[in-house]
Amino acid sequence: MRNLDELLAEGVSGRRVLVRADLNVPFVKDSPGTIADDGRIRAVLPTITALRDAGASVIVMSHLGRPKGEPDPKYTLAPVATRFAELLGSPVAFAEDTVGPSAQAAVAALAPGGVVLLENLRFNAGETSKDEAARGAFADQLAAFADVYVDDAFGAVHRKHASVYDVPARLPHYAGGLVRREVEVLKRLTEDAATPYAVVLGGSKVSDKLAVIEALLGRADKLLIGGGMCFTFLKAQGHEVGASLLQEEMLDTCRDLLARAGDRIVLPVDVVVADKFAADAQTDTVAATAIPAGWLGLDIGPESVALFADALSGAKTVFWNGPMGVFELAPFANGTRGVAEAITKVDGFTVVGGGDSAAAVRALGIDEAAFGHISTGGGASLEYLEGKKLPGLEALEK
Repeated sequence: MRNLDELLAEGVSGRRVLVRADLNVPFVKDSPGTIADDGRIRAVLPTITALRDAGASVIVMSHLGRPKGEPDPKYTLAPVATRFAELLGSPVAFAEDTVGPSAQAAVAALAPGGVVLLENLRFNAGETSKDEAARGAFADQLAAFADVYVDDAFGAVHRKHASVYDVPARLPHYAGGLVRREVEVLKRLTEDAATPYAVVLGGSKVSDKLAVIEALLGRADKLLIGGGMCFTFLKAQGHEVGASLLQEEMLDTCRDLLARAGDRIVLPVDVVVADKFAADAQTDTVAATAIPAGWLGLDIGPESVALFADALSGAKTVFWNGPMGVFELAPFANGTRGVAEAITKVDGFTVVGGGDSAAAVRALGIDEAAFGHISTGGGASLEYLEGKKLPGLEALEK
């Protein structure tokens, strides 16, 4: 696929460039408009800056959340435009619609070196429609704004959406720097991973990670499993898990995985439990095989952190996706912090995959530069590792 460097070499001065970004940032709970983590905005800045400095008129588009195909104030990108301008160090015009009068006026007024952000793409039903004609009609309107298309939204390339799949069919198209780097990293993880290869998986549900576990089972030397998903594995081994998160329908699947993987799957040996899901809960650290009835497991314990750190110590490749516990609440952040710090000490190539893991790194004050790569695309990264074809990448390759 053609990339941003090639586009810049061709020249973009005076041209309008439509950039698909992933500005789907989290907001502080109970504080509308306050961005909790601006990592995704920062990630696209190099591409926007390079285009702007080269004299392009830059039109940025993104989704935010899951509105129902119509405007919803809860999901407006207006706060993102404000933060975007602060980080960019120059004004960012904000269009109050996607392809309507406000967007048309903002694009018409855009001078070389200027930047405009369109309102949430998912305010238009055509963005996510499964009907090709509806999606195509919306893509026609978006493509009419520009001369060139750049996709720098790796977090969305697994979606067959108008802005990701249909627009590049209508314009000369290029991969942005972020997408290019993500693909390089994932190819390394799937085609040329140095061994020993350790994978750390967290998050809440086994079902969300089942396909990637299956895909990596034949490649990884160790699969370290924490987060809410570990309790289904513990239950599959015959242990009681109290009131912890549990997917009963996945128990047989977990038994099968454990039987096939043997000692390559490593589970927690102790967990931090609580009497309720809250920062002020009563807590205790117990053996993973002795969770009290009625109590919730909300983090892996210190012995598990040490076990995981030991398994990681000799690795040459590490892929981490998903926190080890409810890191947003201080009593349950130590497992994620401990495993993250262990990964930073690995003498090899380390990749943090997924928005939650990346947010945890920043929230816990861990140096991002200590990792080989921090991915912006959780679902997209997992689907790539599973071997699936990603519509956004296929569109760029045509």
